[in-house]
Amino acid sequence: MYIELEQLEELALEAENELLPVYRELDKTSWINHSKVLAAFQEEKVSDFHLKSSSGYGYNDMGREILEKLYARIFGAEAALVRSQIVSGTHAMAICLFGILRPGDELVSATGTPYDTLEEIIGIRGSGGGSLKEFGIAYRQVELLPDGKLDYEKLKEAVSSQTKCIMLQRSRGYSERPALTVAQIGELCSFVKQNWPSIIVFVDNCYGEFVETLEPCDVGADLVAGSLIKNPGGGLAPTGGYIVGRSELVELAANRWTAPGIGAEVGPSPDFQRLLYQGLFISPHIVNESLKGAVFTAKLFERLRFRVFPAAEDYRTDIIQAVELGSPEKVIAFCRGIQKASPVDAHVIPEPWDMPGYGDQVIMAAGTFVQGASLELTADAPIRRPFIVYLQGGLSRQYVKLGVLSAAKFVLGLG
Repeated sequence: MYIELEQLEELALEAENELLPVYRELDKTSWINHSKVLAAFQEEKVSDFHLKSSSGYGYNDMGREILEKLYARIFGAEAALVRSQIVSGTHAMAICLFGILRPGDELVSATGTPYDTLEEIIGIRGSGGGSLKEFGIAYRQVELLPDGKLDYEKLKEAVSSQTKCIMLQRSRGYSERPALTVAQIGELCSFVKQNWPSIIVFVDNCYGEFVETLEPCDVGADLVAGSLIKNPGGGLAPTGGYIVGRSELVELAANRWTAPGIGAEVGPSPDFQRLLYQGLFISPHIVNESLKGAVFTAKLFERLRFRVFPAAEDYRTDIIQAVELGSPEKVIAFCRGIQKASPVDAHVIPEPWDMPGYGDQVIMAAGTFVQGASLELTADAPIRRPFIVYLQGGLSRQYVKLGVLSAAKFVLGLG
């Protein structure tokens, strides 16, 4: 599609005007979530003392304990493990899986192939030592139905007497399927508990926090994990991950994180403890800004005749916006446009590379203050058909608009 620069700017203005009703609906969700978070801070009596760091073993660290109580309360869970020493969402999920599964157990994915970085952890790709498969833990997966919904009939067939855990991935990851809604997660939890009360429902919550007014534990999930440099870190947390859920399961994960008998009792608060609190407090607002940026992206690229999903007016349950660009050259151009509009490393030119944990070459645009912080504004894509780029985050709606206009110019040859 040939388009002049002035036409692109006019399309962007028209898109924003059309999206005002969508923005208002997003603001309603943000209001509820921000109110919930503020109430939790007040109920837990957060004080200046809790924002300080500790050292050594971190015994009796009240700041750490209150932060974890906040996460448990906000996410509808009995307990939480929130630590800067958990380096990513993948790490948090690995801690959970190795914490709750034992040799002879079976893990079932109810949402098809998991996110790329989990494949080597499970043992379905690669030859890295220490996978679940190497420890004698079986794995099988159930594909979603063509409309992206959970396939309960196939799940019934997949579950065996050895099945210990059913895993769900809330976001779309690098796939075309829609993200799971919290309501769908709740339906699955009810189905599992009715048929197999002892099976654990484990949810990868990355990119989904504060997009809806309820979280997976609110609707029956047993264990949930995510990253602090995504939604709940609010763009301020410089590293970290969280695990929330039933107390005994969080304890098993904590024993894997440190050692049996030690668990969550150690682990000092870092010098940036305040940022973990402040990031959590502001995260409903930042997530709302990123969602507004996502719907703007969808509307603009729809106008430019590209396939987008979800569509601008679709109900959302994660912050990811996918755009099918149709060629590796356009994917690379999009990412370079996002990088060019970044506040950090704007001069850097992204290239596809063999990123650890991924089966295809991946290109990532991430001119972020925190390395790899998806909530700030990033775009990435595996270089594989049908050549889809995945945009996520945005510290402000205005910043996303600037970045996406830059990406559009690069894709259209106007950059």
